[in-house]
Amino acid sequence: QVQLVESGGGLVQPGGSLRLSCSVSGTIFSFLAMNWYRQAPGKQRELVAAIRSGGSTNYADSVKGRFTISRDNAKNTVHLQMNSLKPEDTAVYYCNTQGLGRSTNYWGQGTQVTVSS
Repeated sequence: QVQLVESGGGLVQPGGSLRLSCSVSGTIFSFLAMNWYRQAPGKQRELVAAIRSGGSTNYADSVKGRFTISRDNAKNTVHLQMNSLKPEDTAVYYCNTQGLGRSTNYWGQGTQVTVSS
């Protein structure tokens, strides 16, 4: 079974940085498109960043220039480097993939990111 496990969340001051990681097992990671979503209390879940198996990326306008998604195929891991964090970045961040066939959504358990003074 596909399993995604996030880590790296925490409390950070505005302007600070965090690096999230998502460890993937149970499938062939190198062929997967991977995504980071986030959901703040009372708000809709939103796609933050995505990376294709070939390495191409896209970002939500709200994080473009501040966040970087990357993958390490040797370690079956996707990362989200978050710089210049703002209070509005506060949310639970979820790792996601549709798998090889793109027929099913797989989600990690989420990791809390809180940006506050």
